[in-house]
This record gives sequence, structure tokens and C-alpha cells, in this order.
Amino acid sequence: MPELPEVETYRRYFEATSLDQTLLGIDVADHKLLTTDYGTLTQSLIGSRFVRTHRIGKHLFITTDRGQVMVMHFGMSGGLAYFRDQEDTPRFARIVFHFAGGFRLGFLCPRKFERIGLVDSIEGYALAKGLGVDALEVSVENLMAKLSGKKAMVKPLLLDQATVAGIGNWIVDEVLFQAKVHPETRGYQLTEADIRRIHAAIGVVLQTAIHHEAAYGRFPTDFLIHAREWDDSPYADQRAHTRCPRCGNDLRVIRVGGRATYFCPVCQPAVAREAAEPVKANRAQAAG
Repeated sequence: MPELPEVETYRRYFEATSLDQTLLGIDVADHKLLTTDYGTLTQSLIGSRFVRTHRIGKHLFITTDRGQVMVMHFGMSGGLAYFRDQEDTPRFARIVFHFAGGFRLGFLCPRKFERIGLVDSIEGYALAKGLGVDALEVSVENLMAKLSGKKAMVKPLLLDQATVAGIGNWIVDEVLFQAKVHPETRGYQLTEADIRRIHAAIGVVLQTAIHHEAAYGRFPTDFLIHAREWDDSPYADQRAHTRCPRCGNDLRVIRVGGRATYFCPVCQPAVAREAAEPVKANRAQAAG
């Protein structure tokens, strides 16, 4: 599933290929992929130009010179492809935007879980969808307000898009590994130092993924992600990935909040409840 790093890569790709061109037409092979009816979509967009993009978590917003806002959600395996000739149309390009210069942008929908539509405003959409602050923009104060004092485990809390938008399963595992926090730690067990490390790790993990354009095999070899056996991982054909890249001990795989969870029991020790030092709520009042 495309996560924040993939969608940020798509946002940059869209800006590099498709801004400031007059839109002449939109082909839609399956109208179920639209959250706005086809007539309204074409009437609103044809003749306009896409002028800027914005992203919140996994949601990509494109604004036109007329002020309309289109949102793209990439579902399980969506993507974008810019091309010129009809014979070059990519497989699964089920929505195609035609530009006046002769080029086209394909919205790839392999599994048909992807969606495109118009929204009244970015802010209203985010509110309706319950999206929190984007993970690349969240402040440490906001994160403290969202995590401290909670009974839930830290992994499900971070996966909740209302806590922070754009963090998926492997990202949370990597963040907690880099922050040396056990995935089953309860929110009220997190110290201020824990949350500051989590906040720093979110930035490191996401910026690393964006830098490598979400090609996970190119990540540093001391990242936990290689334990997930991506096909292009340097550990794909080795047994080394079953051991912690930091301490060399065996990794563990458990289910937390119903999700497969990778962690190192040595580097990320469990916290006894009686030993916890929860962050006081008044430390994060400013975040609301």
C-alpha cells in the first residue's frame, strides 16, 4: 500500500510533469473510481490548469487556477505515469488526463481501490476524514498531547490517522525501533524522552524513505525494514535479516493491534507498568 513516502514522491512527480498545462479531456474507464460524478468532474476541470499540490498523509490534493481542489487517494497499489502517445498508455491507467501540449497523465489503478474526486476544501476534507497533522509536520508538543496518558499501546496510537497522518505499519515498526520503544508500551508509560525520540525517529525514517523514493532496498542496512524481506533488500537471500541490525540478537514478530509487528526485544525492552513515568498532561496543553 502506498504510504506517505510514496505519495510524497507522487506529489513531486505530479509537480514536475503536470502543472501549468491546460487540461483538454479526462478519460475514465471505470466510473466507480470517481467520488465525484463524471459530468461534474469534467465540467469543473476541463479548460483549467493544475497550479499547485498539497499532501496530508496519504492524500494528494491538486488545486486548479479556477480554485477547484481534486483529491487523489492511491488505495492499495495506485500510482502515476506521464506519457505522450496512445500506444504508450501504461497498463492499469484507468483514468487519463489529456493536456494541451499533447502529453497525458495516467492515474494507475491496478486493484481498483484508488479514488479521484473534487472536494470543497483541503481543510474540510481533512476534518471530515479525521486526519491529524501530517507526519512530516507534526510538532513534538502535538505528539505529546496525542500519546501521553493514553491507555492504548503506542503502535496502534501511531497507526491512528487522527494521531498523525501518513504513518503505516512498517513505518511505525521502524520508528519504534529507531526510538528504542517497545511496540506494546502504553501511552501513559511513555516518558517525555520516549516521545521526543519517537518524534525524531518519525522525521529520520520518513526523510530517508523520501530520499530513496521509497525504494526500500536502498535504505541503510541498519534499518529494521530489511527484516520484512523486500525483494530488493540486500538481505533478501540471507539469514542475517532475522537478527537485529543494531545488537545482533534475534528479532521477534508478534501481532499488535492485529498487525504483524517486528521488533528487537533487547533494544526495545518491555516497560513494567509500575516502572512507568507517564508524561503529565499539562506538558502538552499547548497542542490541544
